[in-house]
Amino acid sequence: MDVEAKGGEAPIRPLLGWRRDSFWNENRLLEELERVFDICHGCRRCLTLCSAFATLFELVDDSPSVGLEGVEKRDYWRVVEHCSLCDLCYETRCPYIPPHERQVDFPHLMLRAKAVRNRRRGGGTVGERLLALPDRMGRLASIPMFGGMACAMIDNPFSRRLLRIPAGARLPACRRDTLRRRLSRRVGKPSLPVGRDSQGGVVLFSTCYGNYQYPEIGEHLVAILEHNTVPVVLAEEERCCGMLSLESGDLKGVEEAKRFNVPRLMEWIEKGWSILMLQPSCLQLFRRWLPALFPDDPQVDRVRNAVWDPVEYLLSRREVGRLKTDFQHSLGVVACHLPCHLKIDGSGAKIRDLLNLVPDTYVELVEGCMKRCGVSSCHETGRSPVAEKICQIMPDHYGSSCMLAGARLEAEVANDSRVEHPLALLRMAYGI
Repeated sequence: MDVEAKGGEAPIRPLLGWRRDSFWNENRLLEELERVFDICHGCRRCLTLCSAFATLFELVDDSPSVGLEGVEKRDYWRVVEHCSLCDLCYETRCPYIPPHERQVDFPHLMLRAKAVRNRRRGGGTVGERLLALPDRMGRLASIPMFGGMACAMIDNPFSRRLLRIPAGARLPACRRDTLRRRLSRRVGKPSLPVGRDSQGGVVLFSTCYGNYQYPEIGEHLVAILEHNTVPVVLAEEERCCGMLSLESGDLKGVEEAKRFNVPRLMEWIEKGWSILMLQPSCLQLFRRWLPALFPDDPQVDRVRNAVWDPVEYLLSRREVGRLKTDFQHSLGVVACHLPCHLKIDGSGAKIRDLLNLVPDTYVELVEGCMKRCGVSSCHETGRSPVAEKICQIMPDHYGSSCMLAGARLEAEVANDSRVEHPLALLRMAYGI
């Protein structure tokens, strides 16, 4: 954080204020977009950060005046579509965040724009609504016979055009053997006895993608935790965290998910259990966006302090001498993509610290926005700089803590290799 640029004052982030009428005034929103875009255009420190800024600066540079005044306001929404609300610009690049007199909060402004547009469009297109509800899509896909037919229909190019689903958008895979079915004996019941050696237990928030699309990742984590004598429980019920609703500007959907998930997680937190999130974007929602949207909810605050990234949790056990290092296999050279949603909390780089515990293993972190995830129309084609870097490294293994980014990487590397989640690599190293 560039504190010196703010005169040495600590950053103070104003509340979103999304309950106020002024938040939803589109004319005032456009005025604020113009003000902030003009500041960003003059600064350009975030040029290489993500495609939202690249789109903004391209619009400016290609305008007749080569200035923001030459950009049509209807094109502002193209910038909004490309923002995934990762918060990285606010946390790592912008020198104008409050209390600076220019008062720039780009992520909060993008969320406001997404919310205003979502309300104006009556909740978005059918395709956008489907993409924002991966848990419901997953439940549909897991129904025998009917689920396969439904997925085949939605994957059809004609159906995609009819539903206005972006061509590059990845839909939940048709996995009937969900994580919750695979680990059904652990739903509501610890997999191991809770005792002094375990230091309590963890509740696995599997998320939509962890349950329906990539259930093997949750299995890897459970195997690692049990190897380290940590009791694991799956909560009796869970819903989509709401991050994809947030990205589409559906704040009502976010609130509904919060009302369902938070009280159920609180039941475990009050028993002294920790919550592990399989997907980085879910972790960010509970740690950052829910407290920003619901600052007066004490339960939201308690959940924020109880959620962990799996790698972050495992390293915390090492700090107190409770992580086993009885690794049976080395991993060689590992190229690991660092997701933006983990980078802002400083937990993303910890995957290097964890995997480097494995003998004869070298981990190369590869940073960069994949520019291909989320529910917007921003689904670019072609090979990303991240995939290019991985191909240059020629590692023995490569992957990402973000399930969506990992799937994209495998498609872009395109050399018949398979992407491997860091938890899969750790389990491989343990030989379990």
